[in-house]
Amino acid sequence: MNRRTLVKQLFIIAGGIALLPSCLREQGGASIVLQNIKIAAADEDFLAKLSDILIPKTDSPGGRELNLHLFVMKMVDDCESPEKQQEFVKGMQVLKDQYESFTPEQILSAITVLEKEKERDEVTFFKIFKSRAIQGYLNSEYVMTNKLIYKLIPGPYQAAVKLKA
Repeated sequence: MNRRTLVKQLFIIAGGIALLPSCLREQGGASIVLQNIKIAAADEDFLAKLSDILIPKTDSPGGRELNLHLFVMKMVDDCESPEKQQEFVKGMQVLKDQYESFTPEQILSAITVLEKEKERDEVTFFKIFKSRAIQGYLNSEYVMTNKLIYKLIPGPYQAAVKLKA
Protein backbone atom coordinates (compact mmCIF):
# COMPACT_ATOMS: atom_id res chain seq x y z
CA MET A 1 0.00 0.00 0.00
CA ASN A 2 1.14 3.49 -0.77
CA ARG A 3 2.40 5.35 2.30
CA ARG A 4 0.72 8.59 1.23
CA THR A 5 -2.68 6.87 0.98
CA LEU A 6 -2.18 5.25 4.37
CA VAL A 7 -1.38 8.59 6.05
CA LYS A 8 -4.41 10.20 4.36
CA GLN A 9 -6.72 7.41 5.59
CA LEU A 10 -5.22 7.63 9.07
CA PHE A 11 -6.06 11.36 9.26
CA ILE A 12 -9.60 10.72 8.02
CA ILE A 13 -10.11 8.06 10.71
CA ALA A 14 -8.64 10.33 13.40
CA GLY A 15 -10.96 13.16 12.34
CA GLY A 16 -13.95 10.82 12.49
CA ILE A 17 -12.99 9.67 15.97
CA ALA A 18 -12.63 13.29 17.10
CA LEU A 19 -16.11 14.11 15.73
CA LEU A 20 -17.82 11.02 17.14
CA PRO A 21 -18.49 12.27 20.72
CA SER A 22 -20.36 15.33 19.47
CA CYS A 23 -22.50 13.17 17.20
CA LEU A 24 -23.37 10.75 19.99
CA ARG A 25 -24.49 13.44 22.43
CA GLU A 26 -28.06 12.85 23.52
CA GLN A 27 -30.66 14.96 21.79
CA GLY A 28 -32.79 17.27 23.88
CA GLY A 29 -30.05 17.83 26.44
CA ALA A 30 -28.47 21.05 27.61
CA SER A 31 -26.28 22.96 25.19
CA ILE A 32 -23.30 22.73 27.55
CA VAL A 33 -21.74 19.66 29.12
CA LEU A 34 -22.81 19.15 32.73
CA GLN A 35 -21.36 16.45 34.96
CA ASN A 36 -23.63 16.33 38.00
CA ILE A 37 -27.07 17.59 37.02
CA LYS A 38 -29.36 16.64 34.16
CA ILE A 39 -31.06 19.55 32.44
CA ALA A 40 -33.11 19.19 29.27
CA ALA A 41 -33.31 21.72 26.45
CA ALA A 42 -36.80 22.79 27.61
CA ASP A 43 -35.40 23.43 31.10
CA GLU A 44 -32.60 25.49 29.58
CA ASP A 45 -35.16 27.57 27.69
CA PHE A 46 -37.03 28.18 30.95
CA LEU A 47 -33.81 29.28 32.65
CA ALA A 48 -33.04 31.61 29.73
CA LYS A 49 -36.54 33.11 30.02
CA LEU A 50 -36.09 33.53 33.77
CA SER A 51 -32.68 35.19 33.35
CA ASP A 52 -34.21 37.60 30.85
CA ILE A 53 -36.93 38.45 33.39
CA LEU A 54 -34.37 39.05 36.15
CA ILE A 55 -32.07 41.15 33.97
CA PRO A 56 -34.18 42.57 31.13
CA LYS A 57 -32.76 44.10 28.00
CA THR A 58 -32.55 47.88 28.18
CA ASP A 59 -29.73 49.96 26.76
CA SER A 60 -27.53 47.12 28.02
CA PRO A 61 -27.94 43.46 26.98
CA GLY A 62 -30.35 41.24 28.88
CA GLY A 63 -29.78 37.96 30.68
CA ARG A 64 -30.42 35.80 27.62
CA GLU A 65 -27.98 37.78 25.45
CA LEU A 66 -25.27 37.48 28.10
CA ASN A 67 -25.94 33.71 28.42
CA LEU A 68 -26.49 34.01 32.16
CA HIS A 69 -28.55 30.82 32.17
CA LEU A 70 -25.51 28.88 30.92
CA PHE A 71 -23.35 30.49 33.60
CA VAL A 72 -25.88 29.55 36.29
CA MET A 73 -26.10 25.96 35.04
CA LYS A 74 -22.32 25.57 35.00
CA MET A 75 -21.87 27.15 38.44
CA VAL A 76 -24.58 24.97 39.99
CA ASP A 77 -23.03 21.91 38.36
CA ASP A 78 -19.50 22.74 39.53
CA CYS A 79 -19.84 24.68 42.78
CA GLU A 80 -22.99 23.66 44.65
CA SER A 81 -23.29 20.67 46.97
CA PRO A 82 -25.18 17.60 45.71
CA GLU A 83 -28.10 18.41 48.02
CA LYS A 84 -28.35 21.95 46.65
CA GLN A 85 -28.09 20.60 43.11
CA GLN A 86 -31.04 18.27 43.73
CA GLU A 87 -33.08 21.09 45.29
CA PHE A 88 -32.19 23.31 42.32
CA VAL A 89 -33.41 20.75 39.78
CA LYS A 90 -36.57 19.91 41.77
CA GLY A 91 -37.44 23.58 42.27
CA MET A 92 -36.78 24.32 38.62
CA GLN A 93 -39.14 21.53 37.54
CA VAL A 94 -41.89 22.75 39.88
CA LEU A 95 -41.59 26.37 38.77
CA LYS A 96 -41.36 25.41 35.11
CA ASP A 97 -44.57 23.40 35.39
CA GLN A 98 -46.32 26.23 37.26
CA TYR A 99 -45.15 29.10 35.05
CA GLU A 100 -45.31 27.35 31.69
CA SER A 101 -48.31 29.33 30.42
CA PHE A 102 -47.49 32.59 32.26
CA THR A 103 -46.41 35.81 30.59
CA PRO A 104 -43.14 37.43 31.75
CA GLU A 105 -45.09 39.99 33.79
CA GLN A 106 -47.03 37.25 35.58
CA ILE A 107 -43.81 35.34 36.27
CA LEU A 108 -42.23 38.50 37.70
CA SER A 109 -45.14 39.08 40.09
CA ALA A 110 -45.13 35.40 41.11
CA ILE A 111 -41.38 35.57 41.74
CA THR A 112 -41.73 38.58 44.04
CA VAL A 113 -44.23 36.59 46.12
CA LEU A 114 -41.92 33.56 46.03
CA GLU A 115 -38.96 35.57 47.36
CA LYS A 116 -40.79 36.24 50.62
CA GLU A 117 -41.44 32.54 51.32
CA LYS A 118 -39.06 30.11 53.04
CA GLU A 119 -38.10 26.43 53.08
CA ARG A 120 -39.36 25.13 49.76
CA ASP A 121 -37.43 23.70 46.82
CA GLU A 122 -38.72 26.50 44.59
CA VAL A 123 -37.40 29.12 47.00
CA THR A 124 -34.00 27.41 47.17
CA PHE A 125 -33.93 27.18 43.37
CA PHE A 126 -34.76 30.85 42.94
CA LYS A 127 -32.26 32.04 45.55
CA ILE A 128 -29.47 30.05 43.91
CA PHE A 129 -30.52 31.14 40.43
CA LYS A 130 -30.79 34.81 41.37
CA SER A 131 -27.45 34.97 43.20
CA ARG A 132 -25.60 33.14 40.40
CA ALA A 133 -27.28 35.24 37.70
CA ILE A 134 -26.24 38.45 39.45
CA GLN A 135 -22.73 37.06 39.86
CA GLY A 136 -22.64 36.18 36.17
CA TYR A 137 -23.89 39.61 35.16
CA LEU A 138 -21.38 41.48 37.30
CA ASN A 139 -18.54 39.31 35.98
CA SER A 140 -19.67 39.39 32.33
CA GLU A 141 -17.44 40.84 29.67
CA TYR A 142 -20.00 43.54 28.89
CA VAL A 143 -20.12 44.87 32.46
CA MET A 144 -16.38 44.59 33.00
CA THR A 145 -15.51 46.47 29.82
CA ASN A 146 -18.39 48.95 29.46
CA LYS A 147 -19.83 49.63 32.91
CA LEU A 148 -16.92 49.39 35.35
CA ILE A 149 -14.16 51.93 34.97
CA TYR A 150 -10.78 50.42 35.66
CA LYS A 151 -8.45 52.57 37.72
CA LEU A 152 -4.88 51.53 38.06
CA ILE A 153 -4.09 51.09 41.73
CA PRO A 154 -2.54 52.93 43.52
CA GLY A 155 -2.86 55.49 40.74
CA PRO A 156 -0.48 57.77 38.92
CA TYR A 157 2.57 59.02 40.78
CA GLN A 158 2.27 62.56 42.12
CA ALA A 159 5.43 63.90 43.71
CA ALA A 160 4.08 66.90 45.60
CA VAL A 161 0.51 66.81 46.87
CA LYS A 162 -0.95 69.39 49.22
CA LEU A 163 -2.74 67.84 52.14
CA LYS A 164 -5.70 69.45 53.78
CA ALA A 165 -5.35 69.51 57.55
